[in-house]
Amino acid sequence: MKILRPAALIALLVFASCKNKNQDQQTRETETVSIQTDEDFRPSFHFSPKEHWMNDPNGMFYLNGTYHLFFQYYPDGNKWGPMHWGHATSKDMITWEEQEIALFPDEKGYIFSGSAVVDHDNTSGFGDGTTPPVIAMFTYHDPKGADEGRIDYQSQAIAYSLDEGKTWTKYDANPVIENPELQDFRDPKMIWDEENKQWLMVLSARDRAYFYTSANLKDWKKVSEFGENYAAQDGVWECPDFFPMKVENSDETKWVLIQSTNPGGYNGGSATQYFVGDWDGKNFTPEADLYGKNIDHPYWLDFGKDNYAGVTWSNVPKEDGRTLFMGWMSNWLYAQEVPTETWRSAMTIARELQLKKENDRYIISSTPVKELEKYVGEIITKWKLTDDDHAIIDKKELDLTKAQVSFLIPKITKDVHLTLSNESGDQFEFGFKKKENEFYIDRSKSGITDFGREFASTVSTGRRIATSDSLKVNLILDNMSIEIFYDDGKTVMTETFFPKQPYTSLKINEGVPVIDIEANEFNFD
Repeated sequence: MKILRPAALIALLVFASCKNKNQDQQTRETETVSIQTDEDFRPSFHFSPKEHWMNDPNGMFYLNGTYHLFFQYYPDGNKWGPMHWGHATSKDMITWEEQEIALFPDEKGYIFSGSAVVDHDNTSGFGDGTTPPVIAMFTYHDPKGADEGRIDYQSQAIAYSLDEGKTWTKYDANPVIENPELQDFRDPKMIWDEENKQWLMVLSARDRAYFYTSANLKDWKKVSEFGENYAAQDGVWECPDFFPMKVENSDETKWVLIQSTNPGGYNGGSATQYFVGDWDGKNFTPEADLYGKNIDHPYWLDFGKDNYAGVTWSNVPKEDGRTLFMGWMSNWLYAQEVPTETWRSAMTIARELQLKKENDRYIISSTPVKELEKYVGEIITKWKLTDDDHAIIDKKELDLTKAQVSFLIPKITKDVHLTLSNESGDQFEFGFKKKENEFYIDRSKSGITDFGREFASTVSTGRRIATSDSLKVNLILDNMSIEIFYDDGKTVMTETFFPKQPYTSLKINEGVPVIDIEANEFNFD
């Protein structure tokens, strides 16, 4: 037995005391930096699947008080796989209820993206005389043909529903449009062309859009194409949409072609551009002064990295009059690696699109749908920013994980730098660079970023479309995402993030005046 002398005993007690203190400190630090996981990141009011993989929104239509959202879905894994159409419904485009899978793959192939319309006059003949049929058109993707090296492995097919989208019957004469020897031939979007009394459909054909017309939704004729050498051509064109819009504060109507592309987005990877022009029933003619045959195309629905493949709802009542849009809130550069293992990806907030003409340019603005307002909780207002630490909002005031914050910078005299931060030291940085006249997002220090090389390796930028000396900012925050609507939605940037702890503070750099601050949490109880 070893006997400790007094000096050694004191040293041991001191060592033990220091060890306990270090252990306590390490425990506190571990508790402080406990990393968020799947359900922590799940959005509170953006649609996400209960489990497994999701991408493009599909087949969106409104009928009898219900908004229907279908989506690309793989029910057996958390990465892209054999595609199905998942299904969710909502009364207000904000709170969603996931339904049974709508369309399953079969011997003809996977069920890729497409659209749906309500055939009120039963032009298709699928109706039963009492319920208007809903007709869905989708792309069949034949995986065997793709594996064999053929290029004709994608074709267009239809299905119909007589119970408002709950169940579907595939047309026994599918496909309704054969492949014209094109490797990328997909994502049909249908609409009723009221002026020309015909069904109209646009689909993507590698580097351009093809337009088809029909009288009965079963027999389709190609009438024209658009896009060769126009705008972004570094990737494959996908998920188009085509519809008329009234120009705000005028009697003028223009047609808008929404066209997603991947890669080739404004900040790399996936993004969605748009064109404004005229439609004569067969041909789309873009505004010549706006769209030259080059890749320097400034007209993007969203300059952020995480808004892709978005389309509009069909059958929105005329008395409503809105053009309602939703996109997939991710990017193919890293969508399959994000740190949510049990579920993958979410949709953007539903948005209203408006067409404006300013300085002889037609531009689309987008803002959150007004239905979001009914979930607004207690509102915090500040006439101007007075805090010494430049905090617009901090954790003592509201929960930034499900919140909206808006404010006005009355005059831009210098660069604007905004930072979302937390007690773990994570920082999501964004703002406006005056000299460059562009917005930016930097998520390199935003939290968990090492899951994909492309997620935080570059700073996103977005062009400022407005020309005012002041800057209006509206932020929508929901656990893992921010949607920034600048200048009443003339420039929008949407990006996701995965902080180790929730962000608790929003600060701005010194010397930037901020007034008319309004913030609120959202209440979904």
